[in-house]
Amino acid sequence: MAGHKYKGYTNDGKPLKIAFDVDGDDTPHDQDTVEPAEVKPLYTGVGKGLCFMSFSSGSSGNCAYLGTPRGGILIDAGIREPVKYHRKKKKPERPDVPTLDQAFAELERNGISRDMVKGVLLTHAHQDHMRCLYSAVSACHCSVYCTMGVMAQMLQRCRISSRIRDLHVPIFKEIPFRILDMEITAFETLHDVKSVGFSIEYEGEKFVVATDMGVITDRAAHYMSQANYLMIECNYDREMLLHGGYPQMLKDRVMGEKGHLDNEMATRFVAEHYHEGLHYVFLCHLSKDNNTEEIALTTMRNALEDRGLSVGDGSNAVDQRFRNVQIYALPRYTSSSWFVLA
Repeated sequence: MAGHKYKGYTNDGKPLKIAFDVDGDDTPHDQDTVEPAEVKPLYTGVGKGLCFMSFSSGSSGNCAYLGTPRGGILIDAGIREPVKYHRKKKKPERPDVPTLDQAFAELERNGISRDMVKGVLLTHAHQDHMRCLYSAVSACHCSVYCTMGVMAQMLQRCRISSRIRDLHVPIFKEIPFRILDMEITAFETLHDVKSVGFSIEYEGEKFVVATDMGVITDRAAHYMSQANYLMIECNYDREMLLHGGYPQMLKDRVMGEKGHLDNEMATRFVAEHYHEGLHYVFLCHLSKDNNTEEIALTTMRNALEDRGLSVGDGSNAVDQRFRNVQIYALPRYTSSSWFVLA
């Protein structure tokens, strides 16, 4: 699919009823449905119980949880393997990101046991998104949901047990499937490997994941513009990247159509597509070398305030609650706050 740098594109089309690319198999299949777990009264406070937490977000590792009172899903699994695997190595891989054990501990602290994780959604087959995928699905006794193209690339390019195929539920772009009480739709994103974003609907509210894309295509824009909660990539500040220490070839890759979104592109999209139903914007996948939380947040805040909107910091402090929209930068190496969204 051809893409373009986002320059104010407005898409008022309707979602396709079939996937226009099913990664080599042009016959859509019925999707497996995960049976709902026993409903447990977990959450207190306001809202219906849609909860979100990120454990790490950035080029070193990406993993987040989204769930309802019945249970939930992991979005990517690019953090470190459990501690037991580190004993086999002199030096653990990516010591700057948390382990899967630590992610489970965070969930336990918020009332979520690992058996309540009913699936892992995989956006694409890069190590910072699937490093501990096999360990995660094995520990939770659940499946990995990804397109057949993403699965094929993972088996070809990455070090992962071939047994992951036995835990794979194939999904298809723009054909909804269900996990528990969430309806999930994958949509194509433009990256240097096969990649998708996800629109996850619960009780009429949509949480949209849009990361690792060099441009915002029209189909991605369609789903992103409907979000009530948008997790959008703000990978780099253009000036920091241009004047930084990356070799020119890597700079070109990052800035290319199959690279990453910068602060300005993400901000322009959010500012031009803001609607009253957009409650939270989570800035994700910030570069360690070419961005800072302060720059990304300031860029987004200024653009939204220029539209006359009041912007909160996502802290739920009394003076922040009744703003038009909340913005929050997901930490690179530590867990975010625990958000009760809807």
